[in-house]
This record gives sequence, structure tokens and C-alpha cells, in this order.
Amino acid sequence: MNRLFLDVHALQTVPPSNLNRDDTGAPKTAVYGGVPRARVSSQAWKRATRSAFTSDKLLDPGELGVRTKKVAELLAARITGLDGSVEQADALRLAAAVIETATGSKIEVPKRKTSKAKAEDDAGDGGQEAAPQSKYLMFLSARQLDGLARLALDGAADITAYLKDKDNKARAKEIADTRHSVDIALFGRMVADSTDFNVDAAAQVAHAISVHRAETESDYYTAVDDENTDAETGAGMIGTIDFNSSTLYRYAAVGVHQLAANLGEGLREDEPVTTPVRRAVEAFVQAFITSLPKGKINTFGHHTLPDAVIVKLRTSRPISFVAAFEDPVTADLGGGHMKEAAARLAAYVPEIERAYGEEAGTRTWVLRVGPATAELAGLGQEVPSLSALVEAAGQAVADLMEKPS
Repeated sequence: MNRLFLDVHALQTVPPSNLNRDDTGAPKTAVYGGVPRARVSSQAWKRATRSAFTSDKLLDPGELGVRTKKVAELLAARITGLDGSVEQADALRLAAAVIETATGSKIEVPKRKTSKAKAEDDAGDGGQEAAPQSKYLMFLSARQLDGLARLALDGAADITAYLKDKDNKARAKEIADTRHSVDIALFGRMVADSTDFNVDAAAQVAHAISVHRAETESDYYTAVDDENTDAETGAGMIGTIDFNSSTLYRYAAVGVHQLAANLGEGLREDEPVTTPVRRAVEAFVQAFITSLPKGKINTFGHHTLPDAVIVKLRTSRPISFVAAFEDPVTADLGGGHMKEAAARLAAYVPEIERAYGEEAGTRTWVLRVGPATAELAGLGQEVPSLSALVEAAGQAVADLMEKPS
């Protein structure tokens, strides 16, 4: 299919919070336009988006994957689920052998866990051998795990000899590299030991940054001991926590053509080729817009949604509009940043698209709330709700995919 890109832009105000911490516990920041900005890393928002696929029931569990070092335990559970007569130790052995063959990655018990089990055994505590793990997080789809479990049982009599067979080895590799889940197709997969096992991500997520200068503040807090008597004054605990507040510009892009290629044989046989791609696009748009990193969320309760969302569908290339905020927005006297941020975006988008010839053939939808975002209405087709936005974008993707190349 032809190149097709879906861009999602959002303006979202977040109250005092610490969504995404650095190694010191402070909110992450970045310098942009010569001033410090609040920042939320792309990894944090991708994680929140992936979590929303499940928590908001946007996709069936069978369309999703699992990213874990404990991949041998995960596969062993599927093996014993298919055949309850297989002992756990044997299931782990089968799982490790199959994963090593399929991915080229070493699966073994971590040294620290081996040492701990040996120490417990020497002490007479009945130390149990720890389960083998991969050296790094491994991303496999539910359908890939199911296929590998069936393969393991086929060769259970002598798994080493079974996997030495050229055809069986090729089958193991094929299972692990086809029928990708939606989250693997969107966010990609990297396996250092076997680069041909990698999957190029169809989605790119930018670090969210504040449209204005942002300062980190510190909250001094105390906790009272419930059992203290009147004679016992003072706090049972004291501490500090850093936070900031911001109006964020968020951006993500999906290469729909790459998404379709990644899903590949994962497409269902009983539905047209556009349906799984449309379902994945719609799930991503909704999850990215509504998701929120949960750092210190019990402390700050920073549950907000974007004031404005702009979705664009184009055939040329993805385009971020972050440069509209290179000169930091300043708040009006007695006002906030949203109105000026929306005005900046409303002025910048037509200019950049006119200058680079991006106006023709680009579809645009706008979802907004409140008078502060009124100037954005002229950028495209206004939609009344998130569900309408998701449906409109999904339908447009399906229509363009069905057009002949």
C-alpha cells in the first residue's frame, strides 16, 4: 500500500504532579527554546498507552503481547495448560529450548538466583532451582506463545533432537516472527542477539513538553502517627516530594503502511485486510489521547484529559507542530497558558502546511473543549466527541487502504 501517516497532536493541562521521575525523584525536564520545560518521556506515555489497551478493553487479549524476562515461565504455563501431564520442570526445560531456537537468545537462570538457591540448599532450607530467564525483556504475542507451546509439545519426547531438525528449527523461527500482536506492530521489538527477529515500530511518540517555562517546586509533608498520645507531639514521618504543573504539547505518529506490514500474517482470515489495521489505529488513537502516566498519582490525583486534540491523515510524512512553542508561551495576567497555546497552534499549522505543500489531500479532525481552544476550530472538521473522532479517523484509514496503489 502507499505511504500513509496518522498524526495525533494534543494540548493537555496537568496540575501539580510528578508524572515521570528522573533518577533523583524529580519530574523530568528539558531545555527547549532556551528555557526549562516540564517533560514526560515517550517511554512513559507509550507504557500508559499499552496499558490502556487492556484496562479500557480497547483490544482483545489475544491481539496483544507480553514483554518480560520471564518468558520461559510464561511459555511453560501455556505448555502445561495444553497438557496437564507435563511436569513444571519439564515444561520450563521445553520452553527454554524452544525460545532459544526461535529467537537466538540465551535462556538461563540468572547467576544471582542460582547462588541464592544454592545457599538455601546448603542451609537445608530446601532451595528450589530458579526458573530460567532471558537476559533482557522479550516481546512476544499471545498467538506466538500459543504456537511455540504447541511446537514444544510436538517435540517433547526429545526436544534437543527435535529442534536440530532443519524444518522444525525453521518452523520455530517462523512462529516467533509472524502473527505479531497489535502492540508489537505499533511499538516494535528489538532483540540484540538476533537482529532479523526485530520489528520496526509503526508508531513514534514524542516526549511531551510544556509549551511554557516550567519550574520544579518541592512539597514538604508530614505524616501523623495514629497511636500518638496528646503528650507525644511532632510528626511520625516527614519528607519532601518534587512536582511541577504544566500545559503540555503531546505528539505521536503512526505509519499506517508500516503497521499493516507488521501485522502481516497476524491478520485474521475471516475479515478483510483493512479491519485489523483499522482496529489497531482506532485503539491507538483512543488510548494515546486518554492515557496518563501514573507516577505519584495517589499523591497528586492528576486525572486530566486534553483540552484539544488534532488528528491529521496524510500521505507524505509525519509532521510535529512543536516548533509553534519554541518561543515559550507566557500566561496572560490572571490567566493560564491554554488560550495562547491554542492560538499559536492555530496560526502555525496552516503556515507550515502552506509552505511545504501539505494542504492538499490532508484530512484533519479537531476535538476541543472550552472557549480557550476556539481558534483551533478552523483547522479542520470539528467532531463532537472522542468516539466520533476515533470512528472518523478509522474509517478514513480503511477507505485509503482500499484504494488501489
